[in-house]
Parts: sequence; structure tokens; C-alpha cells
Amino acid sequence: MAKLAYKHIVKLAVILSLASCASKPLPENFHYSNNSNQQTTDALVDTSIHQYPGSHAKAPYSSSYEALILTGTYAQSQEVKNFIQSMVHKYGFSETYLNGLFSRANRLESVIRLESPEPSKGPSKPGFGSWTRYRNKFLTDAHISNGVEFWRNNEDAIRLASSTYGVDPEYIVGIIGVETYFGKNFGKTCIFDALTTLSFDTQRRSKYFMSELESFLLMTRDEDFDPLQPQGSWAGAMGYGQFMPSSFRKLAVDFNNDGRRDLWHPKDAVGSVAHYFSRSGWQLHDPVTKRADSGNDPQVIELSTYEGNEFWRIYPNFKVIKKYNNSNKYAMAVHQLAQAIKLRYQQFHSG
Repeated sequence: MAKLAYKHIVKLAVILSLASCASKPLPENFHYSNNSNQQTTDALVDTSIHQYPGSHAKAPYSSSYEALILTGTYAQSQEVKNFIQSMVHKYGFSETYLNGLFSRANRLESVIRLESPEPSKGPSKPGFGSWTRYRNKFLTDAHISNGVEFWRNNEDAIRLASSTYGVDPEYIVGIIGVETYFGKNFGKTCIFDALTTLSFDTQRRSKYFMSELESFLLMTRDEDFDPLQPQGSWAGAMGYGQFMPSSFRKLAVDFNNDGRRDLWHPKDAVGSVAHYFSRSGWQLHDPVTKRADSGNDPQVIELSTYEGNEFWRIYPNFKVIKKYNNSNKYAMAVHQLAQAIKLRYQQFHSG
């Protein structure tokens, strides 16, 4: 009888492995953008009807993924088996739970291609006009209008986050605009599949992504998320602010006081972005950047436009934005979008 029962359990494990994150039904009205380059069209998503990964009553997700052995895509992967054992010994995870979960993991070829691109052939393209092209992705009328709408819809949370963490409100909005077009472009990749693929099927940053996978599993356990549900970028970034799992665990806050940190909820996202800025050294009302006449002075950056190079003197708050993404063009886009949204927001209230 014991032998027969074992066969049935193994058979059940095989059946479970056939299910995938991509095929797992999402809650009704759970929206994700179909656009992957953040140039989303004017089609708006009504955030008031979002269903978020953390919006459901607590459920024993660990009991949904149980298997005595590892099956599926990674059944023969010693690295995955070692990782499972490490999570069991370091953090007290159930081995049968992780066997069942990783038996459902999918290897994503698109993620492998993005992480391991073909080596460039020939000289790299010149940077002439690179700032103009980058700026045009984010400094659009649609971005500004939707930024004002996001600010109006979340006025109380943004005001509270600004006063609590000492961060200028327009920069909280600006980050969310550049990262996810105010929640209209969260990304459509299963985070668990992406991080599993990056950890065990790529080489360049596998150790980093394995650490993020570890943080992701701890995050889903801490916040009681179904680990196969969250979707985001191909590299594992999540929610309105596109936090990686390690940043989530360190810096995400439960800003709506519902007992769970949920970066797919705008209030938690607003508080978490402000907390991120505060912990990175943001100084309230201090300058970010100002135009300069030339690039000869220290602390001046140069950006290429089709009309000629622009020179900008940068201040410590500019460097704080770069801690979010270490790019001068990124930080300048956040700054200019934030200022444009603030101006139109003030005009709306004064009119």
C-alpha cells in the first residue's frame, strides 16, 4: 500500500509540474500593460478597479505547491536542487513546497536573450542626439496629463509620504511616471519564472539574480503572496516603482495600513518610493540640477541634443535619483517630468 501511495504522489507531482505561471489565471480586472517599452498609448487603466497580488485574504499558498520530488523543466538541475536545500536550511522553507513550486517553473528563452545579447558587430552608434531621443519617450503631453491625474487620485497619500519622509512630492510622481507610466506598464513577465531563468540559465549575473530569487521567495512568504502570481519586468522588477525583491524587503512600506506591503497598490507604492528616496539621502526642497554655460566646471554633465550639447550643473539630489537608476539621462528625465507635472498640477488647482 505504501508503494502504491508513493506512486500516486509522484504522479500528482508530475501533473502539478505541467501547470505554468503563464497559464495561471489572474484575478478579475488585474491589468498589465501590453507595451514593453514604456511608450504606452493614451488607453487608460482605471486603477480604482485593480486587483493586486496582496489584495486578497490570506491563503495558505504553501499548501498549493507540494511534491516529494522535483519534476518539470528543472528536474535534472543540481543547481536548483542545491538552491532548494539552501532555502530549507537557511530560512526554514518546506522542501516539498519548494519542490512543488520549482516543478512549475518555466525557462523563458526571451529572458535569456535579453540577459545574454549577441555581441555587437562593428563600431557602436554615436551618441549624437541621444538625450533628445530619450527625453521624447517621457516628456510627452500624455505623460504629464496622466501624472497630474495620478497625483490628483492619490493626493492624500502623496502629501503624507512627502511630509513623512521629507521628499518633494513631484519627484515621487516623476519616478512612478518614468518607471511604469503611472501603473499602466507594470510588465507582463512572471517574476518567479524570470528570476529562476536568470539564476540557472544565464551566466553573466547569475549570482545576483539568485540572491534576488532568494529575496523574492522570502518576500512572498512574508507578505503571503502566491509566488506564481506577481508579474513585472523581465529582470524581476515589480510594481509601480519597479523595485527588485531585495529593495522590496528593505524599503517597501505598508503605507495604507492594511497589514501588507504591496507595491501594486498605489498608496504603498507612493510611500515606498518616498522611503527609498529618504534612505538614499534626499534633501527636501534642495536643488536637483540647473543649466550651466559649459562643461568645464566640476559637477557639470553634458547631454547631447540635435540642437547641440546641453550642460547641467548637478546637486546631491540628482545623485539620489541616480541611485534608482545610474544614468544621467534617466535622472534628468525624472527631474524634467516631475517639474512639468508639478507646473500643470499647480495650474489645475489655481484655475
